[in-house]
Amino acid sequence: MNIDYKQEIIRLKEKLDVTVVGHYYQRDEVFELADITGDSLELARKCKANNNEWVVFCGVGFMGQSVKIIAPEKRVLMPKIACCAMARMMDGTYFEESVNYMVERGIKKEDILPITYINSDASVKAKVGEMGGYVCTSSNAFKIIEKGLETGKKILFVPDRCLGQNFAIEMGLKSCVIGIEIEGKECDPKEADIICFNGFCSVHQLFTVEDIEFYREKYPDIKIAVHPECDPAVVKASDFSGSTSQLIKYVNELDPSQKVAVGTEYNLVNRMRKENTFVLSSTKPECPTMNETTLEDLYHTLKSIENNTPINEIIVEEGIRKYANEALERMLAIK
Repeated sequence: MNIDYKQEIIRLKEKLDVTVVGHYYQRDEVFELADITGDSLELARKCKANNNEWVVFCGVGFMGQSVKIIAPEKRVLMPKIACCAMARMMDGTYFEESVNYMVERGIKKEDILPITYINSDASVKAKVGEMGGYVCTSSNAFKIIEKGLETGKKILFVPDRCLGQNFAIEMGLKSCVIGIEIEGKECDPKEADIICFNGFCSVHQLFTVEDIEFYREKYPDIKIAVHPECDPAVVKASDFSGSTSQLIKYVNELDPSQKVAVGTEYNLVNRMRKENTFVLSSTKPECPTMNETTLEDLYHTLKSIENNTPINEIIVEEGIRKYANEALERMLAIK
């Protein structure tokens, strides 16, 4: 039997008490059927404010967890519980090892303030919350780090080294990366303001300074806009660096005749203005896990609600949810 997945999804959305959510990096055909679209934290907040009991989240695992953390009353399903590669680089054990790394090098645990990028597992957010730390996003990391520094403590930034390094540079601070040697010498956390875990985004690591040089040579007046998950050398060579929402705003506000090359995930760039907008890469910078979700997956997930046999439901143990929510709430309290 041939199923028209698009029409069936539309029918099921009209019938069920459900909100379909799509991250900016989703495939076009999935993104277009979402009731709510945006970046990770924005989506979680909108889901909390939404009245529907069921949330079907098209994204990656930590995003579904974020909804469940701040809105535990919601039933959250994911067509694919795809795992963000960066989030997978750190778990609770690696977090404890990072804290111990600093303690073994002369920093008391009570003098460490952890900050985790929202692209992290609920278990990591909980560890951070239990230590009095914060969650941050790429759009508010500056404010969160600034607030953290007021405590006089050392900042442990996890899991994305690039985000931590880029904001340290922007703020005139010194950073180091755990496990990375410079001129044969390992990171000394006592000499740094921000100590970063050695995690990264596999997509944003694709963009290089050579890519920027190629476009500047081809179009001398071009603007280069990149995400702060890119390597610090790439951010330094660009004209603008910002979160997903900030990149969209930046490009939309350019004169239509202004050429711009954008260093972020392909699906998002492809949905930006059609003229004079280029992808800053010689290869297709497509997030493999974000692209796992298909219309067929979305249909089967909605159908499972109709049949009262929900699949791929996100469950966060209450002890983890409590402390993870504390870290998120501390972030949300900073304006």
